[in-house]
Amino acid sequence: MDTEILEISASEFKAKCLEVLDQIAARKIMRITITKHGRAVALLIPPALPEEEALSLFGFMQGRVSAPPEFDFTAPVIDEPINAAEGRIHE
Repeated sequence: MDTEILEISASEFKAKCLEVLDQIAARKIMRITITKHGRAVALLIPPALPEEEALSLFGFMQGRVSAPPEFDFTAPVIDEPINAAEGRIHE
């Protein structure tokens, strides 16, 4: 998909508002900067789709947590017997 990033004046946006909103909704335009007297006054972007929100969460903490090299992730956490049938951890 070929998407655009546009910069338009407020008066042009006013004249083409519905057309621009349709293009944003169709994801043909991904961002519009609206200017007034050459200065940016607003940014128009499409809302995130539910699947985009979910994908943006995947891996967002990557590289933020580390363990010492000697740490064994497969080692048991507790040495005590577990009696799951009776719902007790400690005997």
